[in-house]
Amino acid sequence: MPVYDYQCADCGGFETVRRIAERDEPAPCPQCGNTAARVVIGAPSVGGGSADDAREESGSYGMRHRGGCACC
Repeated sequence: MPVYDYQCADCGGFETVRRIAERDEPAPCPQCGNTAARVVIGAPSVGGGSADDAREESGSYGMRHRGGCACC
């Protein structure tokens, strides 16, 4: 499953593994339990590549994968 970044107002940033369908829903902070919004950051273009190239590297849903992920 993909890993997404979230930002708790009290505790700071954390990441969690979630289904793609749940990626935009608030996630509970693992430290305090408060709901946290997903952090969405656009990937910078490095080396003159196009935005399409950056999107392909990060996955079609703007997510990161762990280890032996075979979901894409």
